[in-house]
Amino acid sequence: MPARRLMASEEYADLLRLARQLATEELLPRAAEAEATGTFPRDVFRLLGRAGFLGLPYPEELGGGGLPYEVYLQVLEEIGSVWSSVGVGVSVHALSCFGLATAGTDEQRKAWLPEMLGGDLLGAYCLSEAHAGSDPAAMRTRARLDGDAYVINGAKAWVTHGGKADFYKVMARTGDGRGDISCFLVRADTPGLSADAPEDKMGLMGSTTATVRFEDVRVPVEQRLGDEGQGLKIALAGLDAGRLGIAAVATGLAQGALDRAVAYAQQREAFGQRIIDHQGLAFVLADMEAAIQSARATVLHAARLKDLGLPFSREASIAKLVATDTAMKVTTDAVQVLGGAGYTKDFPVERYMREAKVMQIFEGTNQIQRMVIGRSLDREAGQGAIVTA
Repeated sequence: MPARRLMASEEYADLLRLARQLATEELLPRAAEAEATGTFPRDVFRLLGRAGFLGLPYPEELGGGGLPYEVYLQVLEEIGSVWSSVGVGVSVHALSCFGLATAGTDEQRKAWLPEMLGGDLLGAYCLSEAHAGSDPAAMRTRARLDGDAYVINGAKAWVTHGGKADFYKVMARTGDGRGDISCFLVRADTPGLSADAPEDKMGLMGSTTATVRFEDVRVPVEQRLGDEGQGLKIALAGLDAGRLGIAAVATGLAQGALDRAVAYAQQREAFGQRIIDHQGLAFVLADMEAAIQSARATVLHAARLKDLGLPFSREASIAKLVATDTAMKVTTDAVQVLGGAGYTKDFPVERYMREAKVMQIFEGTNQIQRMVIGRSLDREAGQGAIVTA
């Protein structure tokens, strides 16, 4: 795989080389079979945790790597370029840890974070419901205070790692208003918690997705994150970072598809020459490369704003929109480059195309991203003078 990124220091460059080596030697040989059989690679997350990759963006005092988000996202891209299911899983796990790291007490962080960031505890994020995907404030799952514990009842849909996770970050209603939502950490072995059979998806078969059900699940008060009513705020704060994670994985997926397409075009001959020497096909590959580099630029720009402590919500939505749309276009073009071979399962590009589709949907559909961007522009315009001709 060609070198394609500039790093701020040699230390960061070494980390990326390590990530690329681990992805190539440990993940790539397993990806195709695991995706074909729907095998969930739980041990891979332990491996990544022991290598320090699950805690890269978290402070060192919390057991993390203390590295810039920009660097973490580039590592995530390397993982996504060879196995999207694992890349998505790492991003979701980071999102599951976010609320604890930012809103948890010292006691909560000490009790949970070391094993989370070390890969021994794998997380899942429970926000969406079957009737409330893009409108989380309409959720119906409730948490009723009963003595020294909350009793949770309801169901969460489309849960990545559902039935496989060791803990669930759960948003549940604790009042009657739309904003009366609280956040809880729930251990997977808590009585009353169960998961339905995994969804039969068109892609990302190595990433288990299932509905998680809560039937009189008792959660101690000390496992609530933040105060009552802060749950939606905690959830939405993490989504901006989560969208950047998905954008990075999508960029990696697109890069992996381009790498495969270029390799095929260099080997396949038609009309007496390599097909990459035909201008029509070379232009397709050039457009794919330009789109990927543009997507990567939006991801890193948003990450740099985050690292500087500046607002980055709009930029995160832009990155998620651009990167996932790019992944869909690039993977489709990769299938076209391979022709009939690309439509068979003898080559991975058809799988890449199937995997790209869901990235336009989760962490907020791309239509929702456009709404976020449009509303941000409206607010900004209302705060400053507009000069018109």
